Amino acid sequence: MVLTASNMLEIGTKAPAFTLPDTTGKNISLEDLAPQAGLLIVFMCNHCPYVKHVGPELAAIGREYASKGISMIAINANDAATHPDDSYEKMQEEVKKQGYTFPYLHDASQEVAKLYQAACTPDFFLFDSRKLLVYRGQLDDSRPGNNIPVTGKDLRGALDALIKGDPVAEEQKPSMGCNIKWKPGNEPRYFSAG
Repeated sequence: MVLTASNMLEIGTKAPAFTLPDTTGKNISLEDLAPQAGLLIVFMCNHCPYVKHVGPELAAIGREYASKGISMIAINANDAATHPDDSYEKMQEEVKKQGYTFPYLHDASQEVAKLYQAACTPDFFLFDSRKLLVYRGQLDDSRPGNNIPVTGKDLRGALDALIKGDPVAEEQKPSMGCNIKWKPGNEPRYFSAG
């Protein structure tokens, strides 16, 4: 496990287009997502202790904000050959185990992760209704073992501001977690192994 920070993609970036299968086998495209207030994309996986630590909060955010006009999806780009716990089949189990109500997509080629410059799990990207990036920071200050409760404070603050039509805070702390498990030779130029 390599502790990795998010790349902090430039605010205002347009969400890159994609089409990926979810855990039910349905292909979902960016164009299929028509958020009223915003779109939250989370790059995550099954095995990462940082994702496990916040899994219940991710499930809660998915449930709570769907009725407030936020579309939410998660994307797993990890190499299942080296990390079988992140396989498509295990993703299906994880959705049931965590009670995720949002689509969990499989980026087997890792090309979508590269388009978003995703670096860690979890890595959060919040876009407004025009699909322009307004937040790319952490969930909150909680990490496995630091005894800070998981509240989702930072991400919830950004979501709430977006829904109200208020500016999202300019100061955004990068998310931290395990590095995305790139296929050998597929590492993007922005990736640093630590």
